[in-house]
Amino acid sequence: SSRSLQFQPYQCRWRSFSTSSGVGSQDASVEQTSVTVAQNVESPVVVVTGASKGIGRAIALTMGKAGCKVLVNYLKSSKNGEEVSEEIEAYGGQALPFQADASKEADVRSLIKAAVDSWGTIDVLINNAGIVHDGLLVRMNNSEGRQVFDVNFFGKRLCTKAANEIMMTKNKGRIINITSVVGLIGNVGQADYSASAAAIKGFTRSTAKEYARRNITVNAVAPGFISTDMTATLSEDYKKKILDTIPLGRFGQPEEVAGLVKFLALHPAASYMTGGVYPIDGGLSLSSIL
Repeated sequence: SSRSLQFQPYQCRWRSFSTSSGVGSQDASVEQTSVTVAQNVESPVVVVTGASKGIGRAIALTMGKAGCKVLVNYLKSSKNGEEVSEEIEAYGGQALPFQADASKEADVRSLIKAAVDSWGTIDVLINNAGIVHDGLLVRMNNSEGRQVFDVNFFGKRLCTKAANEIMMTKNKGRIINITSVVGLIGNVGQADYSASAAAIKGFTRSTAKEYARRNITVNAVAPGFISTDMTATLSEDYKKKILDTIPLGRFGQPEEVAGLVKFLALHPAASYMTGGVYPIDGGLSLSSIL
């Protein structure tokens, strides 16, 4: 049986990272950098979309446990959003539950404004909100496909653009897009979902190049099959077929995804990582790597 990993908390203090022009400027070693750049300021402000359940919930709780100020976005379940916020506050963190549709520009503007009004800034954006409409393409109607792209791609685009306006004013920030390994390998019955996930790969790498001059990193995390409410509904036969394709022989845990996101969002060692798309899939995508 699988069990959640236990992650040791990082010091949750936002650190400003100085950059040098030119690869040849190697005066500061990694050890020196870790000393000189660790300027403790306010705990970072983190916005997590789709944070009321599943992977988003695990991410919000992990960031909250680290002492961050977390805006907990939800779409429908105010109860779930409030429960996540209360749990964060029980750990001594600060949280703000906020209802918004990440695919609607007005909602996104309100969401970003709420974080800034409450805590003065945004340091980390975690674009997690997403939906799935499964079915063979021949049976899928166009409106379902558009909805998948509206949420999974354009929602991340809207949130990234709005948060970036805040991050650019202080020349620092980290953006993490939660996508899916099916964007790398494809999957029968998920043509629209796979396409939206693949779009995030290109979007992540392009925005990473655009924002690098402002010391804003953009990375993507691509989970495989993770134990959530969605996978719980799968038949036992189908689960067995899936497990047979995963080298590690098990589904991942939301906390494992959250641990990777936490590293990219907070750890000083991630300050030189941008434009990456990181599968966390138990080896599922290995067969597709040439």
